[in-house]
Amino acid sequence: MTQAVFVIDKGETNTSMKGTYLGEFEELVLLTVGILHDDAYGLAIKDELEKQSGRTAMISSVHKALVRLEDKGFLNSNMGGATEERGGRKKRLYQLTATGKKVLNQSKELRNTMWDSVPKVVWEGGNS
Repeated sequence: MTQAVFVIDKGETNTSMKGTYLGEFEELVLLTVGILHDDAYGLAIKDELEKQSGRTAMISSVHKALVRLEDKGFLNSNMGGATEERGGRKKRLYQLTATGKKVLNQSKELRNTMWDSVPKVVWEGGNS
């Protein structure tokens, strides 16, 4: 699993925050929260992550990642209204924080820079 420290503001890193790394699964969970926007709760996040990535996710793994991401300051959560479909129970809804958005943008920029740095000869043939 690739991990990286991301710069929060010019010259400042998130090393003072609890847990400084964003793992691949955490990145996918953050992206899924962004995709779902106002309807990002545990089961919906799990289902959308599976749909988008084509891989199976355990709900317990999603919940653990959500807790870690909230502890790192990348997500906020609040309790939504109770619904009949949930037997009157409330949902915990998640939203990206400004820091979470910055971390996702930095991750995207890093990946794009690295993809752009792969020489064309790697993709065009040669040794496999």
